[in-house]
Amino acid sequence: MAKLVPKRKLRSQGPPSPIVKENAVPEDEGSIPEVILAADESDSDPEISTDGEESGEDDDGESMDDKEEDGEELGSDDEEDGDSQGSEYSSGDEGDESSGDDEAIDEEARNYVLDVMKDYLGSAGPRDVEEAVEHEDQGNGAGEANGQSGNPTTAEESDSSEDEVPDRNTIGDVPLEWYKNEDHIGYTKDGLKINKQAKRDQLDTFLSRTDDPNEWMKVYDEYNDEEVELTKDEINMIRRLRQGKIPHADVNPYEPYVDWFEYEDKGHPLSSAPEPKRRFIPSKWEAKKVVKLVRAIRKGWIKLDKPKEKSEFYLMWGDDLKTSDKGANGLAYIPAPKPKLPGHEESYNPPIEYIPTAEEIKSYDAMYEEDRPKFIPKSFPSLRQVPAYPNYIKEIFERCLDLYLCPRQKKDRKVFDPEMLIPKLPKPKDLQPYPSMCYMEYRGHGAAVTSMSVDSSGEWLATGSLDGTVRLWDVQSGRCRKAWDFGVKVNHVQWNPNPQINILGVAVDKDVVLLPTELGGEEVTGNVAALLALKNQDVSEKDPESSPLATWSMDSKFKSLKLRQPFVVQSLAWHHKGDYFATVAPDGNTKSVLVHQLTKQMSQNPFRKHHGRVVQVLFHPQRPFLFVATKMHVRVYNLAKQQLSKKLMTGLNEISSMAIHSGGDNLILGSQESKMVWFDMDLSTKPYKAFKNHTKDIRAVAFHKTYPLFASCSDDGTTSVFHGMVYSDLLQNPLLVPLKILTGHETVNHKGVMDCLFHPKQPWLFTSGADSLVRLYCN
Repeated sequence: MAKLVPKRKLRSQGPPSPIVKENAVPEDEGSIPEVILAADESDSDPEISTDGEESGEDDDGESMDDKEEDGEELGSDDEEDGDSQGSEYSSGDEGDESSGDDEAIDEEARNYVLDVMKDYLGSAGPRDVEEAVEHEDQGNGAGEANGQSGNPTTAEESDSSEDEVPDRNTIGDVPLEWYKNEDHIGYTKDGLKINKQAKRDQLDTFLSRTDDPNEWMKVYDEYNDEEVELTKDEINMIRRLRQGKIPHADVNPYEPYVDWFEYEDKGHPLSSAPEPKRRFIPSKWEAKKVVKLVRAIRKGWIKLDKPKEKSEFYLMWGDDLKTSDKGANGLAYIPAPKPKLPGHEESYNPPIEYIPTAEEIKSYDAMYEEDRPKFIPKSFPSLRQVPAYPNYIKEIFERCLDLYLCPRQKKDRKVFDPEMLIPKLPKPKDLQPYPSMCYMEYRGHGAAVTSMSVDSSGEWLATGSLDGTVRLWDVQSGRCRKAWDFGVKVNHVQWNPNPQINILGVAVDKDVVLLPTELGGEEVTGNVAALLALKNQDVSEKDPESSPLATWSMDSKFKSLKLRQPFVVQSLAWHHKGDYFATVAPDGNTKSVLVHQLTKQMSQNPFRKHHGRVVQVLFHPQRPFLFVATKMHVRVYNLAKQQLSKKLMTGLNEISSMAIHSGGDNLILGSQESKMVWFDMDLSTKPYKAFKNHTKDIRAVAFHKTYPLFASCSDDGTTSVFHGMVYSDLLQNPLLVPLKILTGHETVNHKGVMDCLFHPKQPWLFTSGADSLVRLYCN
């Protein structure tokens, strides 16, 4: 970097007029070149140098340090001459008296400024840069011709907020990031939008820089989305701030000291001694001490954090005997417990409420010695009248006996890192695929959709609603293929899991209707028609007094088989082979759970009594087990041995739903206390993990048949999707990770999502809500 050496100051009569010089001082690459005007009378710097460079050489090869020494010598000569008036630079009239070397230096400085501005303006020609500099010179010359000096304009200080120009944008402290996706950045005081300006590309920026010489004086106001051109006064203030000076040139930092304290007629002044010099300059002795310490640390005389030396020998059985904790006599030192500190009772003048009355003192004599208070507070007018404590020696002796005879035990407190207690879970992105967005909506029901079921192929979806209809939907297209109107609210629908038997079971009031869906080929349709043909029609005629558990009959309206029970049926569950299904009627007492066989059209009651109100039943997906969920417990029955196999202690107050993993060893339960629990039945009969991911009652839970996914839906209008990986290794616990919270259903009459169900083959999730909509979420 080049450095400018000032001209020698010439003595003249009166203060010389200041010269206006322009020097571009680039702070770093890419910054705006700084135009330095002539220094005002308060500036007494003997030289002008570029910022941002600590060392370097000019074109002549002379180092900057030599030039700085020359500048210091010139400054010292000026101080000796005692001439403090005027500027240190010669005026324009005295420029002819300077030597030719000084003119060469000025010419070099001007060329350097042009080179710097060339680099900043990119590929702008030197002619444009020279025109910009000449335009600035003309502006300064005009100011001097009008009688104005080159000093920056004096700024009037004012505390009034009326001098400030109010912002065009009125959004306040709102972050501008909130408007990054909008076409406006805020609003005016009239409430109108402030549209964003079109951003200029690099070509437009380059053309504006080349055409407008004042382009470098503009700054971008991000808050108001506009460009503001700096005035000369503001540029001068920035220049002075960069030089470490006061922004306003008319402010004198060296004002005479004003002593605000009045010493006259004061008996004891604060201090009449002058301020010592050591309060204003750093101590050289402290600097020498610091230098000695730094030298000692560098040479290794002083070692910080000296490592502990490990002993060559060690005790082989040290951990077992704990000899490291023992003292010289073989016993570990345990600090003695501290005695109780004296309180208000031990005061020589305690409060009145602490002083017992004469009756209370007499009652102390009737107490046992163990229960009697050891100290009775008394009041004394002064501390001098307090007598010696009579029990002092006795209590000290008893404490010594306690410390000597009473054993003490040292308790080790284990310190845990809180981060170690939090399990390290994988990121949801690494656990894809899982449903995350709504792909399709199925519209057609007029009331809340209470139940759903998908056939084994995954192509058809059946839904039941409170409007009394059951609809059959095409999953891919969302078209409603068929609708059955029962006239009464539908409690539950369940598709037969056997792909050769396309039968849909519907629980309506006290009836279970087995509907033929008319899907599949002729062979499947023939099998369904044969199964739904009524058998044993003359049973009631032979024994009219007998009351069967359920009555099998034909429904002429839907041409289907109907099963009537004496109580309202809330749900039904199919066996994985498709021949048996179980129904739940919570009000049936001993007949709450009935098991029916489709091929023989027979019903049976497997239980004599139930331990509570039955909520739901499920068949094991592989083994002959039946899960019966009551309000607080889940009992697992072995159908082959006809005995209770296991009882699960849920810890819930009221179970609302249940789902079994495809492997059959894991179970999830949802409750009306907005809590979901996971059971690993091979591990324990108590919950392995509990989730509190909803704020209202949980309506349904579901497992995916092939993917490690499970979900829960609630009346708060949300559906939570989880990753649940079950390992074949019995020593490894299941991996449970929350993935996504799905929203979209509206809450109607304090009811949100009524049911959730996974697609049998794809990582898709169906949800039905009280807003009569069915949604399909895909990955």
